[in-house]
Amino acid sequence: MPLLYSIGKLTVGNAMKIGWRPHVEGLENIPATGGAILAGNHLSVADELFLGSTVPRHIAFWAKAEYFRGGNFRANVTKWVLEGLGAIKVERAGGRAALTAFDGAIPVLKAGDLVAVYPEGTRSPDGRLYRGRTGVARLAVAAGVPIIPVGMVGTEKVQPIGQPYPKPGKGKVIVKYGKPIEVTGRADDRTALRALTDEVMAEIQKLTGQEYVPRYAPPRAAPEGA
Repeated sequence: MPLLYSIGKLTVGNAMKIGWRPHVEGLENIPATGGAILAGNHLSVADELFLGSTVPRHIAFWAKAEYFRGGNFRANVTKWVLEGLGAIKVERAGGRAALTAFDGAIPVLKAGDLVAVYPEGTRSPDGRLYRGRTGVARLAVAAGVPIIPVGMVGTEKVQPIGQPYPKPGKGKVIVKYGKPIEVTGRADDRTALRALTDEVMAEIQKLTGQEYVPRYAPPRAAPEGA
């Protein structure tokens, strides 16, 4: 586990546990060793904080590529922090640039680390669970690692969209880890990846009880004047 990540677990991680006392279920479903993908619903920025604070192992999260570029003092600090946390660089542009995120995640998974993925692709705008994108299935099959469904409940009250930081004492947070979905022997064609993704989303829905919407989540509206 990277040193900076360990420090974060002792500070931010313990603060999340003490401040919100999340109820955790199914932690035994996370393997003690070996690569795996944690695939969860996405209600809030706080999802990552609760994920990182409740899982005893290191999790490699995704971060926008521009955060790794540095430049001025603040940008250099951001780059140092993300590299110290073991984050994976994501290019927001389409085409080959976007695939660099997969290129970065596959060796991490094959080396035995955990990677967090949000199949919906964006935070839910209304608390419902939207159709998953097939990237999570493609990544799991390419790396040969299981997918562990994750269900977050109540995080949208702790840190609603637009709220810059978690609100103390707001709502009860529940974190549920489902049984691993094995991908050994799964095909990597479009139909098979779609079926695997739908299976993952169905397991997430069982954990959260959210209403399922069989379409992709709409992109968040840009702030006025952006």
